Amino acid sequence: MKFETTIVVPPDHPAFAGHFPGQPILPGVVLLGWAAGALGTALGRPVPPCQIAAAKFLQPVRPGTSLLIRHVRQPGGAWHFEILAGDATVASGTLKVTAP
Repeated sequence: MKFETTIVVPPDHPAFAGHFPGQPILPGVVLLGWAAGALGTALGRPVPPCQIAAAKFLQPVRPGTSLLIRHVRQPGGAWHFEILAGDATVASGTLKVTAP
């Protein structure tokens, strides 16, 4: 099973305040939240309880960037995610669903 979600990073997202003046970079925790939230939306229910089994942040994300969040189901109920800006992977990891 595979899901894809597109998000455009709002230039006025509150996470940019102070992170970093003159060089705004979206914090990784926001990307993780979007990955979990997109999974819940794709499954048609609130974000399932999950743990972050792995996460890599490969490139900075700037205001206004269009992101594609891709989820692929793994054996045992885990979900691999990739977050792409164009052809570049900006983050990837695995969400392990801990409850049905």
